[in-house]
Amino acid sequence: MSLKVLFVGGTGNISLSCVAEAAKAGCRVTVFNRGATSAMLPEGVAAIAGDIGDARYRELGSGGFDVVCQFIAFTPEQTTRDVELFSGGGAQYIFISSASVYQKPPRHYVITEKTPAVNPYWPYSQNKIACEAALKAARGLTWTIIRPSHTVRTMLPTIFNEGDALAHRLLAAKPVIVAGDGATPWTLTRCADFAVPFVRLFGAGAALGETFHITSDNAYTWNDITNAIAAGLGVKADIAHVPTDTLIRYHRDWEGPLMGDKTWAALFDNTKVKSVVGDFPCVKDLGEVLAEPIASFKARLKSEGSKTTDRDALMDRIAREQRSLGASTS
Repeated sequence: MSLKVLFVGGTGNISLSCVAEAAKAGCRVTVFNRGATSAMLPEGVAAIAGDIGDARYRELGSGGFDVVCQFIAFTPEQTTRDVELFSGGGAQYIFISSASVYQKPPRHYVITEKTPAVNPYWPYSQNKIACEAALKAARGLTWTIIRPSHTVRTMLPTIFNEGDALAHRLLAAKPVIVAGDGATPWTLTRCADFAVPFVRLFGAGAALGETFHITSDNAYTWNDITNAIAAGLGVKADIAHVPTDTLIRYHRDWEGPLMGDKTWAALFDNTKVKSVVGDFPCVKDLGEVLAEPIASFKARLKSEGSKTTDRDALMDRIAREQRSLGASTS
């Protein structure tokens, strides 16, 4: 494969793995970002430093790229700008959306691309839906929309998107909160596994004007995920189960990541993308799925030390008050 490929982003959680896979596939890869991360790009990958919307970014529209992968557009205004910039150039414009756009609450336990994109709870997802709509209304731009679900590489998969905060609480033997009873199945996909089918979509005629999610076929409960993170850190998890609506009453900002995403089961049918790129392997063992994010956390812990957050006191309070329910007062 000798396609000329631009990654807008390129050093993030998902995109760095995709850059590496594209380079491995023989693509001529350029990344455009602020150049602020220390992530090592594969040999032969070109880098352009700049901000989205500046003069250097506008020059990319005439760069002769066969494929443009947009990983850091989050608003319809940014998407509209890209439509103007890349229309008419013949590039396949691949927009990274999110599987969180799918209907909440779900009407079926298995998600396909035919599942409506309706999320009344989370502005992040609503903006992604608006971005998709802007692309679909565009003329002169050949697009493909990709909806990743929960992909892991450097960050721990957690129910509140709190990342390292959960690990620090585990190491401090503090209770960690899981919404509901923790038995909801949730799909996790390694970024390296996502990257393989993603790159296979480059230049594929059947991918043009189409929307795909790319995920593992494997799901795990939030109890299992939390316990596996604890085991990887050499400790035991003290899980406090709290109803979702109760958690939102404690902290309204949790409505998006919970009601708009992680409260619900996430099981995906990948038939559509496999019909274009063929089957692709994904690691199933949960310990192996979590190995890289746990190793990344341990490296941060070694360099930065233990931390607390301004949310710790609230977490302690929620766990304490939840566990006091039904206790004898005599």
